[in-house]
Amino acid sequence: MKKWLPIAVAALLAACSSGEDNKSYYQLPVAAQVGGASSASQGNRLLWVEQVAVPDYLAGNGVVYQTSDVQYVIANNNLWASPLDQQLRNTLVANLSSQMPGWVVASQPLGSDQDTLNVNVTGFHGRYDGSVIISGEWLLNHQGQLTKRPFHLELKQQKDGYDEMVKVLAQGWAQESARIAAEISRLP
Repeated sequence: MKKWLPIAVAALLAACSSGEDNKSYYQLPVAAQVGGASSASQGNRLLWVEQVAVPDYLAGNGVVYQTSDVQYVIANNNLWASPLDQQLRNTLVANLSSQMPGWVVASQPLGSDQDTLNVNVTGFHGRYDGSVIISGEWLLNHQGQLTKRPFHLELKQQKDGYDEMVKVLAQGWAQESARIAAEISRLP
């Protein structure tokens, strides 16, 4: 009887952990529009968000969670609904568009007079202490002049769980978008 007990426990654990039905998919929400997105006025300035790059550990389907100073876990059942780099780029374009009146912001080339923005995201994950981390750097080419800025945000989750983590990550990404928009808007 005793030799069957470990087998029964292993079978029970395998049955509980192998369920395909308990996968959750996450999409970053777009920040609320702050005004009319109509920018059909004369003198539009053009901004092409060329790329938002993420490292390999963030490029997979699983949402990433840091479990210690040196260990990261990529979730098997909590997945991004579409590739993270695409979600980050789409929400960045939407956020910049709403925060930069007089600008046309797009994810495709706009012409020869456009400014070009590239973002390298190095951290976009939850952490064991209840924080989320958003870090990286962005590079703007404005009329041939390059501006490069690092960013690092640590925001606290108010509740546990992946839903809350994704919402706080989206809030942090919107905050960074606002900082980028403010800096670009100050350019001559």
